[in-house]
Parts: sequence; C-alpha cells; structure tokens
Amino acid sequence: MSLFDLPGILATGFIGLIIPFLFIITLIVFFHELGHYLAGRWCGVRITTFSIGFGPELFGVNDKHGTRWRFALIPLGGYVKFLGDLNAASQPDEEGSSRLTPDKRAVSFPAQSLWKRAVIVAAGPAASFILAIMIFSATVYTYGRVVIIPRVDAVLAESAAEEGGLKAGDVVLSIDGSNIESFSDLQRVVALSPGVPLALEVDRLGEIVRLEVTPRLKSVTSPLGTQRVGQLGVSVSRDPASIEIKREGLFSSIAWGCIETWRVVDGTVRYLAGLFAGRTTADQLSGPVGIAKMSGEAAKLGFGALLMLAALMSASIGFINLLPIPMLDGGHLAFYLYEAIRGKALNATAMEWSFRVGFGLVVALTLFTLYLDIVR
Repeated sequence: MSLFDLPGILATGFIGLIIPFLFIITLIVFFHELGHYLAGRWCGVRITTFSIGFGPELFGVNDKHGTRWRFALIPLGGYVKFLGDLNAASQPDEEGSSRLTPDKRAVSFPAQSLWKRAVIVAAGPAASFILAIMIFSATVYTYGRVVIIPRVDAVLAESAAEEGGLKAGDVVLSIDGSNIESFSDLQRVVALSPGVPLALEVDRLGEIVRLEVTPRLKSVTSPLGTQRVGQLGVSVSRDPASIEIKREGLFSSIAWGCIETWRVVDGTVRYLAGLFAGRTTADQLSGPVGIAKMSGEAAKLGFGALLMLAALMSASIGFINLLPIPMLDGGHLAFYLYEAIRGKALNATAMEWSFRVGFGLVVALTLFTLYLDIVR
C-alpha cells in the first residue's frame, strides 16, 4: 500500500461502515424520539427541541409549533426536550419552571399529570418496539419465511448432543415445553442457554423420546463477527424436503413481527440473566465500533439484512430503555411509580444525585463496550 492509496481506503471504510452505521442509528433514534414527540403533542406539552445526536448542532430548522429539529455532531443517540426540562435527560428544571408565565407553565412537562408524563416517557420504548414489528412484519409479508424442519442430520462426537442422547434423524418437537417449529427456533433457544439443562421432546422414528441436554459455550464465527453462544453439536438436515418457504398474509405477518420482537426481548433478558449468573460472558456486548462493524457487514449482505439488524437493535434498545436506570426512560417511570405510591415526587436533591449516578453508569457502560470493541 502506498500513501496515494490511503484516501481510497478511507473512502471505502466510510462508505462501507460509517454510512450503514449512521443509517441504522438515525432510523432507530428517530423512531424512538418520535414516540416521545407524538405523545407529547397529544398530551398538549410544548416541545422545544427534537435532536438526532448530541453536542453542537450541525444543521436544523424550526417548525410552526416552535420546535427546533436538529442534527448534532455526536450521532450516538438523541433526545426530545420539553418545556420545563433542565437538560436532554428530561431532568426537571424547577427554577426555570418557576419563572414561566402561567400559560407557559400549563404546557410544560413538569406541570402535566402523572399519567400524561408516564405516557410520554413510555411512548419512546413503545415506538422502538413498533419499528421492530414493522420491519419484521414487512419482511415476512414481502418474502415469506424460511422454515427448516428441526431434524438432526448428524451428531458430533463427544458433543453435548451425544452426551444427552440425541441421534441423527431425531426431530425436535419442543424444548422446556415450548414448541419448536424450525431449526432456527432450536438454534435460538440453545444459543441463549449455555450451561442450562434443557428438556427436549423428540420424534424418533414415530416414537416420542424425552431427553435432557445441556448446551456448551462455544465461539461461533458469522458474517456479523465472532459470538460466544450455547451449542449442542448437531448439524441441520440438508434434505430439500426439509425446507419450506411459508407465505404469510397481512395480519399473520404482523403477528409474526410481534413474535419476533418478543423473541429479541426474551433473548436480551436471557443474556442479561446469564451474564449475572456467570453462564455468559460480557464480551458479547457491543459499543459504537462494534455496531458500526456489524452494520457494515450487514450492508454487504444487502439492504434487507441492514433493516433486519435495525429491527433487532430497535427491539433491544426499546427493552434496555425500560430498565430502571436514571437518565433512561425506565428510570423516569420508576420515579413516577414512587410518586404514585408515595403521593409526592422524589425531592430535587435525591433526583439530582440519581441522575448523576445514572449518567455515571451510562458513561461507564459506553467506555466498557468501547474497550471490548477495541480489544476485538
């Protein structure tokens, strides 16, 4: 490589990584914040800012309602700021609110009833889930879905499957009582259950056999990178008769989109539970660099793959935002629950310290995931 090659390499990297990354982040952030915005408008709250990104403004425009729509320098999130908010995290500005005229105070966020504030906050994660459902549903409705019969083609020697008694030709019917329709269903459950004994029902030449198998933690390389997941040590049947393309109607596609979104949330919960229990490792977490890399790899597979990644991330972000961490939507909802139970809001000093702790946690997690990205 010569010095003259460097601009071309940088341009290729920008197009291949940064543009897909910005597309996914902007799409997810826009829909999430749009949920807050629309709920706020519906509740009659004045919105001062709708920002994609943080930091200095790159460009923006004011609408007829007095909202500043802006794109900022740091594209790692966004926010909707309501009248009466102290900052982008929607911390109440008690001093500023006290100086508002009665008319303006009436349309400020802190002046709203408890249920209105809760609806506005919850609308962000709800919009994230809706985006995921829309993408999953549209994909299934347009292309159908591939269903591979969960038939075991081969069992690796000395694997978890062999140890548990699985044999070639077995068709997995259920795991822990949940029906298994396709091989991808089997993979999904097993990947999220390393070290967890699973109760399997299999069809073995017409006979129902019950087995207990414990997946082992393995490193798997995919187009989106290396992941450590649970594995049984079985291979999928390559018989064309085992593969079916199922076409879905509009309503069944929407239902499937809801199911897929729930599966992402369930997978996130299982991963976090496994993380705290020591069954899974933190090296599966991704920060900005890891997400950019996954975005670039997904873009190579096509626009559909990029949208599917956006759906997966949107569903995960919707759930994570519901965690009771100050600064996140779940933290605000926790404050409102406290207010509903006690009949009064948390005092200003306690709330300020809560936001500081929440900010520290978010920064620490961001730096930790960035460190993992760099190590990878």
